[in-house]
Order: sequence, then C-alpha cells, then structure tokens
Amino acid sequence: MIDYTSSTKDLADSGIDTAIISVGSTEQCGPCLPLHLDTLCAEYYARAFGEALNAYVLPPFPFTTAEEHSSFRGTITLRPTTMMRVLEEIVAVLREQGFRKQALVVTHGGAKWVEAFVKDMNWRYRDIIVINALSGASKIRRKAIEHAGFTDPTEMHGGVISRALAMFLAPECVSPGEFGRKVPAAMFAYKGYVTWDRITPDGSWGRYTEADAGLATAEAGRALMEYFVTHYTPVLVDHMEEACRLKGICR
Repeated sequence: MIDYTSSTKDLADSGIDTAIISVGSTEQCGPCLPLHLDTLCAEYYARAFGEALNAYVLPPFPFTTAEEHSSFRGTITLRPTTMMRVLEEIVAVLREQGFRKQALVVTHGGAKWVEAFVKDMNWRYRDIIVINALSGASKIRRKAIEHAGFTDPTEMHGGVISRALAMFLAPECVSPGEFGRKVPAAMFAYKGYVTWDRITPDGSWGRYTEADAGLATAEAGRALMEYFVTHYTPVLVDHMEEACRLKGICR
C-alpha cells in the first residue's frame, strides 16, 4: 500500500495499479460527537482495504449528500450531481495515470448516488473497473455490531454505537453528556424527506445515557471496526478479482 503522503516516485516505482477513493461526510452527529465521524470511518476502511488490495490510498473527501442533516450548523451537503462530477474527474485522472482498478469507499448511509455513479463509470470507461467497496458489507457489519456487544437494531446515526466509534477514532472530540432518542421504526420511511430535526430534535437517531457508558467505549468501537475489516476484506478482494475477470481487464 502507498498513500497520499508518499512521493510520486515511490508510487511510480511501486507498480501499483489500484486506487482507493474514500468519501466521508461533514455532518452533525448529535450534540456530543464530532462532525467528521463519517470521514474518520472512511479513512479507516480505506487504509485497511488499501493494505489488502495493495492500493494507492487517496485522502478522504470530507463532503457528500447530507441534506437530511443540513438544518444543523456545520453540516455541509453537496448535490448528487456535484458529487458525481467531482468524483468522475478523480476517476478519469487516475485512469489516465494507469490506475485500472478503483474502489470507492463511501461511509455515509444517505449517499444514494453511489450505485448510479459506479454503474455509469463502468459503462463510460470500459478499460477500467470501478467498484463500490462497501456494496456487500451489510451482513458482516451487522455481525460486527453484535460482536462488539451492541443490541439495539433501531440505532442509525448517533447513539451508543456512534459514541463508541468516536471514542475509538477521536476520543478527544467526544463531549460528555446524554443525547439522542429512540426513534420508532415507522419513521424510517420518512428519513429521506425531511431534515432530521423534525424526527429527532438533537439529530441523534439513537439514544445514549450514562447507563450506556460501559458499552460505548473505545474498546467496543475498536472491536467493531477490527471485526468488520478482518471479515469483510477477503470478500472485497474476491469481489475485485471477479469484477476484473468479468470485465476483461485482468493482467
């Protein structure tokens, strides 16, 4: 693996033809957790996947479509068309430089543009492969959540799991205090239509109280992330290899 802190000579000498493009988000994560939590997760995954695929890992892009969070100060949201135009230019530059295999790592659950973008890139550029690195991750992520000891299936954004991840990835950015609420499952049908202050006043789709302090720890966050990358990375490697074979761009 080589990342963006290396020199261009290091990268040229490596012979690497795979690139990892990660996309995080700058969005509210409730009153006690940092706005860049999704970006931290994206970079963590990108580095793990970069090691497994022997790839060039780009710096995480810190913005995405986060309309549902835009009523909270500090959230930045871009239109889907903007995201796709920017990322296409990145894909195209990498293609010109010989990166024939590219993996997109997007950690924000509301980024509905991803599948359309990946499909379009593969039809437009027939001599490269672009994959959604997290497209098959849901089952293993659920197992990772269970492995770390979390049991609430309704938590989606903010809450015990998010606090544990933040404690692991950026403990200095976590503020004390309780936050969030239990959101009825019926509200899932409306999460893309309104800003979340209309559903959960402080933006946390999940509840954290002092009683959860023993679970929402850095150790639990580490257990979740490490379990996920350990069990999902082989799936990703196999997927990339098969995608290359089917598209006919194998070496």
